[in-house]
Amino acid sequence: MLDTLISSKTRIKLLVRLFLNPDTSAYLRGLADDFEESTNAVRVELNRFEEAGMVCSESQGNKKMYKANDKHPLFKDLQSIILKYMGIDRIIETIIGRIGQLDKVYLAGSLAEGKDSGIIDLIFIGGIDKNYLLTLIEKAEKLIHKKIRYLVYDSTEWKKAIQENPNPGKMLLLWKQETTKENRNREPVSQI
Repeated sequence: MLDTLISSKTRIKLLVRLFLNPDTSAYLRGLADDFEESTNAVRVELNRFEEAGMVCSESQGNKKMYKANDKHPLFKDLQSIILKYMGIDRIIETIIGRIGQLDKVYLAGSLAEGKDSGIIDLIFIGGIDKNYLLTLIEKAEKLIHKKIRYLVYDSTEWKKAIQENPNPGKMLLLWKQETTKENRNREPVSQI
């Protein structure tokens, strides 16, 4: 879908890398190596994004680091388009609310870093029907034509895992159960 609207493959890779997880920053040579593109091709696209105000940069030593500008008026729209392009919106829509007492869903792995490896790594936390989750994952994979790997933790296991490894790598909160005294319905509070 996105490749019919945007003809530059480098531009699409940059959008995915920088707008999927706005906390991700990268430098020119690292992006060129990751994308297997020339530094000039990446530089041209970064300069266009920076001129449009969609990307901001800062110098760190001898490197110029680039990051999505989350203050840009189109930031949320671009992020939503990237989620749809990657198929994450369909995964969440298909799975949440049907698998038990779901507390949180995290995106992990290379995609949380903005790198499209063709595999989506998800972490589910809560009291989940694992057999039903497997059925839903298989359906979601057919919808988005990507492989989904997942881990399931109950709340106690998750707390223990985080205590044992307080720096588990890049993770992006996709969904969290809203729990207030007035409203205990499950609803997405953070969909990037």
